[in-house]
Amino acid sequence: MIERLIDQIKKTGAPIVVGLDPQLSFLPEKLLAEMYSEYGETPEAMGHALVRFNHQIVDAVADLVPAVKPQIAMYEQFGLSGLMAYRETIRYCKEKGLIVIGDVKRGDIGSTSAAYATAHLGRIQVGKETYAPFDEDLATVNPYLGSDGVQPFIDVCKKEDKGIFVLVKTSNPSSGEFQDLLVDGKPLYEIVGEKVEEWGAPLRHGNYSDVGAVVGATYPEVGKRMRDVMKHTFILVPGYGAQGGTAEDLKVFFDGDGLGAIVNSSRGIIAAYKNDKYASYGPEGFADAARAAVLDMKADITKAIGWK
Repeated sequence: MIERLIDQIKKTGAPIVVGLDPQLSFLPEKLLAEMYSEYGETPEAMGHALVRFNHQIVDAVADLVPAVKPQIAMYEQFGLSGLMAYRETIRYCKEKGLIVIGDVKRGDIGSTSAAYATAHLGRIQVGKETYAPFDEDLATVNPYLGSDGVQPFIDVCKKEDKGIFVLVKTSNPSSGEFQDLLVDGKPLYEIVGEKVEEWGAPLRHGNYSDVGAVVGATYPEVGKRMRDVMKHTFILVPGYGAQGGTAEDLKVFFDGDGLGAIVNSSRGIIAAYKNDKYASYGPEGFADAARAAVLDMKADITKAIGWK
């Protein structure tokens, strides 16, 4: 799987993933009014609104980026209608040739993790038939329960040629309450990073593994250290733009050849029309504003990492 992602990054010239994390406030009023008129003010209407919004965003950016990252919580909050929208979003993105990273942050005891891994990356047997329930290409995984919580995901990755990104150092302000704690003189995130390298060794293809890591752009000094610790680990970098991470901060996450990392932006792209810079597009031009934001982000990042 990591080879496919790298190929797509090279093809598009954009180490960028668009976060499809639509909040209610991001949806244009006209779109919502149309869905309410057709389905009533119901969760079903919201599910259809999310799909409509995502389709237009994807149509606008699919030729520019290698991957998208839907955050499942933004869909789950609307119950079954939201989950159906999540699944439809994944289907549509893959139809458009995009790699899908399911931001699900799963991780539990072994049997429960096995069920999560099957749901998001694997296949379930129902009678004589097999089905891929959500069918993401990669998924984010919480390592807090240790190896027996992560191993089921690794097993599915081997079987299905899928991948995972393990949370190492997250971009939120309070991440240090636990992740920065020293254990035998090392911050906990560094110990997790070492474990990610170990977990990824059997799934290495060329220089990188199907087992990647999440390290936030808001902590560039950590990114520099973890790039050294996790030499064969591809890094998913959240926190660019709206959360404060800059292109200059991002250089340390990449290897010398400009590979090794992919940078996420969510609201900075899908809600770009709310930014003064792109306000001229207006709410009805939200997809065109998203495209403009991707082009600006691509120029910003590729310049910082030395791509032409």
